[in-house]
Amino acid sequence: MSSALSSADQALDIQQLAASTPDEIARLGTAPTTDSVVGQQHPDALRSGGVDPAAARADAAAPGGYTAVRLARAIGRIAWRFGKPLVAIALFLALWEIAPRIGLVDPVFLPPFSTVAQSFAELVRNGQMWEHVSASLGRSLVGFALAVVAAVPVGVAIAWYRPVAEFLGPILELFRNTAALALLPVFVLILGIGETSKVALVLYAAFFPILLNTITGVRTVDPLLVKSATSLGFSSVRLFQKVILPAALPAIFTGLRMAASSSILVLIAAEMIGARAGLGYLITAAQQNFQIPDMYSGIIAISLVGLVFNGVLLAVERRLSRWRPGSGQ
Repeated sequence: MSSALSSADQALDIQQLAASTPDEIARLGTAPTTDSVVGQQHPDALRSGGVDPAAARADAAAPGGYTAVRLARAIGRIAWRFGKPLVAIALFLALWEIAPRIGLVDPVFLPPFSTVAQSFAELVRNGQMWEHVSASLGRSLVGFALAVVAAVPVGVAIAWYRPVAEFLGPILELFRNTAALALLPVFVLILGIGETSKVALVLYAAFFPILLNTITGVRTVDPLLVKSATSLGFSSVRLFQKVILPAALPAIFTGLRMAASSSILVLIAAEMIGARAGLGYLITAAQQNFQIPDMYSGIIAISLVGLVFNGVLLAVERRLSRWRPGSGQ
């Protein structure tokens, strides 16, 4: 009799399951396994990672709570990722602000950062800062562009063709070991004290970092890539366009960033000697007139220009190197 009743119950359960909708079946499938006698969660469900009914009721009572926690953690990670580099800068600026005020340094020669910031804002407001920044940027960009146009082809030729390397190697090594500032009087004597000598000095300072890194990048291209492209029938032009230059691009951009910093430093030194506008002239004039906050404002402007220059080059490198794994990071 009992077996007949159990068979009837099983048949009734099967009929109810057949009449259920897919959503109801899914809910039945995800329901926790419980003991039919005491109504408590079965030990097998606990061992298999089942959900505690009390925790499930708590989650149901607070809809969206888990999503909010995950969102808050993601925002915190992003904020820390971008804010971490600013911590050291904030500490440095705080030290700069506090040290003159408590007497660690003479505030006449090192004013607090707030005083320098006010001077910087005043130079921006009256247009003097933009006048000097635009003058320095114009000279550095022209010299830097000429260095790129000259150094990259020469570097590729030296790295790829041995006769060119043997012919140009000695003279390039001679000039590479001669500091750009050591040749500043020569540039002034030959080209005059105007813009030409400053642009030529920037060209000279930026040429060799780009040249050396281009040579290194081309010579370290995987030979298997070159052989594969040659076996596919690539011409020399297509080989350089599709294989050599893309593979050497990281090294070339390393040279570009080094050249950018070198060109700015050399240009500032040249403007300190003979110029009527530019960041170097601003720093020298402010120092001679004992306008110390203006002098530090010019130094900060040089740092900001260098950061912007490096950021632009990094953005261009990522744009051109999207095919590389991890280039978007």
